[in-house]
Amino acid sequence: MDFDLHGFVRIRVLDGQDRDVETLVRQIGPLIAPLTGDPDITVRFVDELPEPRRMVHAGPDCAAAGDDLYLLRGRDGIRARTLLPVETVGQRCDIVCERRTGHVPHLLAIINLTALSKGVLPLHASAFTYRGVGVLATGWAKGGKTETLLAFAARGARYVGDEWVYLTADGRMHGIPEPIRVWQWQLEQLPALRAGLPRGTRARLRALPAVASSATHLAGLLHGLPASVLRRAAPVLARQANVRIPPAQVFGDLAVALHGRLDHVVLVESHDREEVSVEPVPGAWVAARMRASLEDERALFLTLYRQFRFLFPERRAPGVEDAPALECRLLEQILAGREAHALRHPHPLRLESLVAPVESVLERMS
Repeated sequence: MDFDLHGFVRIRVLDGQDRDVETLVRQIGPLIAPLTGDPDITVRFVDELPEPRRMVHAGPDCAAAGDDLYLLRGRDGIRARTLLPVETVGQRCDIVCERRTGHVPHLLAIINLTALSKGVLPLHASAFTYRGVGVLATGWAKGGKTETLLAFAARGARYVGDEWVYLTADGRMHGIPEPIRVWQWQLEQLPALRAGLPRGTRARLRALPAVASSATHLAGLLHGLPASVLRRAAPVLARQANVRIPPAQVFGDLAVALHGRLDHVVLVESHDREEVSVEPVPGAWVAARMRASLEDERALFLTLYRQFRFLFPERRAPGVEDAPALECRLLEQILAGREAHALRHPHPLRLESLVAPVESVLERMS
């Protein structure tokens, strides 16, 4: 089974069962397509990797056996091994993964580093086309990118991407048709979208915030182990008050484009004022800010890379070590000359309050 990220990154799945393919689709989106060239990444699924004779650990979840690096846990901490050749990330990378892992560890980071090595910039962003203008909404995690996307979905925008958008030097944006994570408080402002969800899903989303609040309250009244359990459970319950909705259900089948022209950049941030504001900023200023954001997005993978360097100090991964310089160059090349604005909003926010300020900017461009 092959996955093709717009020709930038080619992934081949070997010995995959249906549930293994479903795992990949959940991680990177439904990009199943035959490859026109050799794969950049192969993922081979096995029932069980051979037991190494001797392992040297770097932390509880990472170890070396001979020349190989093993990750020892899968999703939700399940004991499962993955053989990951870190030094080849960004080149030809062959991963072997036990089926019970529940996901392929660090797969998105590996895909993004591979795209970067080919001169394609992965950016944590949302993107859409509105009235013929291609808009890239970017910023720090949880800053309001998806909210901007959802606000314009109701106004007839065309979907390009959410979460990760891939930018090329010719000024194009490319997205993935992965489901959009929509939270309960957002659905309350999107009644038409909410009405299309199954009744059971709507009931679950309504109940979870109240259950989480009750758990927090009870934790304050109790002592010892019960209070500790409730304190840990409350944020977990709150984080489940969301649903993942395919872009076609949000935008309509004909409005999922996945590609668009990069015309305008919006840096989305929350602030401590009640109003929504928009002001022009240099594209180079946005590029400089996003360098730090991209470094933060790669933090978990860099922890793994430091473990790899501890276990194999004589080995390097050029695709990892060269990434910051490549990102800096591509950010400057792609964003510095673009018209850009900073969009600042209160939190929590009304989705519709984001529309008029951005519309006023785009009208001047169209």
